[in-house]
Amino acid sequence: MELKDQLMADIKAAMIAKDSVKLNTLRFLHAAIKQKEIDSRPNPLTADDVMAVLKKLVKQRKESIDQFTNAGRTDLVDQETAELKVMEVYLPAQMSREQIEQVVADVIKETGASSIKDMGTVMKAVQAKTAGSADGKTISEVIKSKLN
Repeated sequence: MELKDQLMADIKAAMIAKDSVKLNTLRFLHAAIKQKEIDSRPNPLTADDVMAVLKKLVKQRKESIDQFTNAGRTDLVDQETAELKVMEVYLPAQMSREQIEQVVADVIKETGASSIKDMGTVMKAVQAKTAGSADGKTISEVIKSKLN
């Protein structure tokens, strides 16, 4: 089942279950996907485009959680965390740090990267190999540690 279809089915299930947090989060996600669909007209929306919207919203939630935590706003942290948990269900399985380290090591060997100046090349190649199943921040940290 396509992600958009799954989302609509889950919105209906959340309505029936009267789960307001899940319902509001899924409606927001659906609206963001619909906006992307409108923005990309006349080209149809691909599965990669839908996944990009989802990843963007997940990243925003994580950044918000960090900012609210620093500001001491536990009420907003709880809300954002609940929304994040709902959205993460739709993401592909994430790689562990050890798996990311292995991919980075392989890419460094392939590209012959030796200094931090080569980080962009390594980052691009690693992101292509992991195909969205690894967090960009973690990839960046691993590359920096390997190239220093």
